[in-house]
Amino acid sequence: MTLPRATAVLPDAPSPADHVTLGYDDRFRRRIALTGRGGLRFLLDLARATELRDGQGLALEDGRVIAVHAAAEPLIEVRAPTPRDLIRAAWHIGNRHLPCELLPDRLRLRADPVIADMLTGLGCSVTPVTAPFQPEGGAYGPGRTQGHSHG
Repeated sequence: MTLPRATAVLPDAPSPADHVTLGYDDRFRRRIALTGRGGLRFLLDLARATELRDGQGLALEDGRVIAVHAAAEPLIEVRAPTPRDLIRAAWHIGNRHLPCELLPDRLRLRADPVIADMLTGLGCSVTPVTAPFQPEGGAYGPGRTQGHSHG
């Protein structure tokens, strides 16, 4: 049986035929067989690895659309006493090349006890949460930051 192919990513998913819920690691893909929550099996078959974001759609060749949802994951939420302290924490997170979600008054990142201790040492409060993870993309183009040299 040939699976229907999803060959394009849409900005949204109007009237989806099915829904797929994926964690952060599984939302950076080029090609993989997936099964929607309603049982629709399909092949994600994109030209290049692409960051899939919550709320986007995957266009199947037959015209149907699959809605993409970000799965809830174990994260830590970081708050600081002042905006300057939060910016300082963000700098330290970025210096370690960690994916980080920027929210108006807090940061979210993957649960990591070493990083949580570092942030607490910087005067931040760190709270475990379970939520979808949508970190900031790379500054050098769309999607995730790829490795680069500091040499």
